[in-house]
Amino acid sequence: MESATREKWSGRWEQLQGRAKSLWGWLTDDDLTRAKGDYDRLVGLIHERTGEAREKIEERLRDR
Repeated sequence: MESATREKWSGRWEQLQGRAKSLWGWLTDDDLTRAKGDYDRLVGLIHERTGEAREKIEERLRDR
C-alpha cells in the first residue's frame, strides 16, 4: 500500500468510513466496526468480499 494513502487517512477514520460506504454501499456498520479503525483491515475486507484487487480498492479510496 502507498504510505501516502495510509497517511491521508490516518486519524480520519470517520471520513474513510463515509467514503468507503459511498463506494461500496453494501458495507455495514458491523463491517466497519470489525475493521477497528485499521485502513489495511478495511481494504482487506473489501477485497475479500469483492475479489477486487487491493491496488484498485486503494485507488478508488484515493480518487475524488
